[in-house]
Parts: sequence; structure tokens; C-alpha cells
Amino acid sequence: MQADLSPARERARPKRSRLEDAERAVVVIVDDDEAVRESLSELILSAGFEVLDFASTRDLLEADVLERPGCLVLDVRMPGASGLDLQRQLKQLGNPKPIIFLTGHGDIPMTVEAMKAGAIDFLTKPVRDQTLLDAVSAGIALDADRRARHMIVTRNMERLGTLTPREREVLSEVARGQMNKQIAYALGISEVTVKLHRGNAMRKMEANSIGALIRAWETLPASVREAKPGRSLTLTAS
Repeated sequence: MQADLSPARERARPKRSRLEDAERAVVVIVDDDEAVRESLSELILSAGFEVLDFASTRDLLEADVLERPGCLVLDVRMPGASGLDLQRQLKQLGNPKPIIFLTGHGDIPMTVEAMKAGAIDFLTKPVRDQTLLDAVSAGIALDADRRARHMIVTRNMERLGTLTPREREVLSEVARGQMNKQIAYALGISEVTVKLHRGNAMRKMEANSIGALIRAWETLPASVREAKPGRSLTLTAS
């Protein structure tokens, strides 16, 4: 079957809801060579992945697809912004989308730059089918893991935001391994009050044990764990 190569258009597939589309992993190909896009798309589709293809980084950026789960397969050298330019831009935007570079013009310095910036792989054309599919699978798995971790952090940040400043102080001390007596002395309150605040913190953080409470605390960004109680809580992209 001839693949639809129109930029910014999805492959023919059964209709699904917007929510299903948003949650389904997609492999995004960016290459100015139409024949390459067709070949890569057919290969990735044959492996059961959804595909979107674009002729340039500009076409990709104009489409609303970068927040979807999945990974990118980028040519390095293209008219306009290159694949490496796009990698730098996404990093500046705080979008850690997994990237696989595929090029016929690679060199060692270019490979080192891409890998240091977090690329999954840097492959040279022509590439073995299985090598590319393995890289794509790794990229999708990495993105799924990152999204799952981000959801946990976001959830725990929201729960932390319901604690009072004193409850956050007690939680911080508990996470440091301090005993009730030590916390009471450090904060100038009674042990009974420490137990009350600790219980409230466990309930609000939805932790059924001290271990679960500490694990939830450890998922939070270091900047949040080190912040003084009372300061506003913000979560940056990771």
C-alpha cells in the first residue's frame, strides 16, 4: 500500500477519540527526503507503531504533536533548521523528547554532541531495520518511563501543597531520619504535636506508612525539598 506522505498528516487508521490520540505513542520522522520518509514510515508501521512524518523541523514545530508520547527520528542535515538545532531548541523549551538521529553525513564530533545532549542513538544511513526498530522501542520506553515519573512527582507536589508550613517542617525532619523527640526539640514543640503534624502529613500525602511518606518526599525535586516552608511550590519540566 502506498503511504500518505503529506507533511503534518497522520497515516490512515481507524478513528479514535482525541484523548486516545493524545495517549498513544507516536514515532515522528523528520527528513527532507520523501523516499526516506516513505521507507522509514512503512518499516515503523510494520512494527505496529503509529507514525507522523514531516519534511522539515519547521513543519514539525507548526504541528501540535510534540507533547504526545513517543520519540523523534531526525535527519541531521536538512534545509533550514537541522536536527541538532531542533534538539537544542527542545532542550531549551524543557521538552526531553527522546531523539534518534539518522543521517548519511555524520561525523564523530557531531555524534558526540548529539549523544551528550541526550540522544538515544546516532545511526548512519543505510541502517539495518532491526537496529532502527530497537532504537525506536528504546525511545518510546524511555518516554513512557519519564512520563510516569513526572505524573508521580506532579501528584506528590499537589499533595505537598495541601500541607501547612509546620506539617512540611515535620515531614522534612522525618525524611531526614529524625525521631519525634529530636524533631520536637528542633522545632520547639511537644512530641504530641509532632505526632499530630506527622499524622496529618501522612494523611494528606496519602502515605500508609513512614516508609511510604519518605518515598513520596524523595520523589520531589531537590529545590522543593530544600525550600523553606511557606515558599510557593513550583515544578519545572524534567
